[in-house]
Amino acid sequence: MKDPRPEKVAIVEEVREKLANSDGAVLTEYRGLDVPALAELRRALREAGGEYKIYKNTLVRLAAREVGLEIDELLTGPTAIAFVGEKPDGTPGDVAAAAKALKIFARGNVALILKGGVLDDKLLSSDDLRALAELPSREVLLAQLAGALQAPIAKLAGLLQALPRDFAYGLKALIEQGGASDAPPETTEASDDAETTPQAPQAQQQEASSDAADQASADADDQEA
Repeated sequence: MKDPRPEKVAIVEEVREKLANSDGAVLTEYRGLDVPALAELRRALREAGGEYKIYKNTLVRLAAREVGLEIDELLTGPTAIAFVGEKPDGTPGDVAAAAKALKIFARGNVALILKGGVLDDKLLSSDDLRALAELPSREVLLAQLAGALQAPIAKLAGLLQALPRDFAYGLKALIEQGGASDAPPETTEASDDAETTPQAPQAQQQEASSDAADQASADADDQEA
């Protein structure tokens, strides 16, 4: 077997690093989206800290295995991945916001299909993504959590039940991003800076490739599929 070409090795390494360092990733099928539509989708995702990249399935499969992810069932048809990391303003990315942006875009662009994703090494189905997209924003979740921690014990259970049924996804993402601690504070007083906990800087995501180049990649992947 011939050695893989250096450019393919570089792409596998790029995907591996993004999977390992991102807060989450959403895999989509983009067949039928033209260059202007891809540009519009990238702009929508950027606000949530998302970066939309197109790769060949064979290379993504190799990268995923290197980080211990079994996502072969999601790698069918032309695949583009929304990696969620740091937002343009330097704050942590919001996986729920990225899922919401994708869901909203898909309403007017039926060519975009949400296949599944990854959140903290947990595989998400398309149904999980739709549920995640219904979560409130990160800021609202932090406010709800702060209110729950301040509430008397008698009200705590009711408050938690009132949170979205998929609150666990959002809470887990917040904990990983440093937005909340794993355990409640010892006192009943809410921290004054619960919503402004300093975030550790993350590596700057690479700029999205040009739309024309992405369309060329799409054509190549369609032939592969």
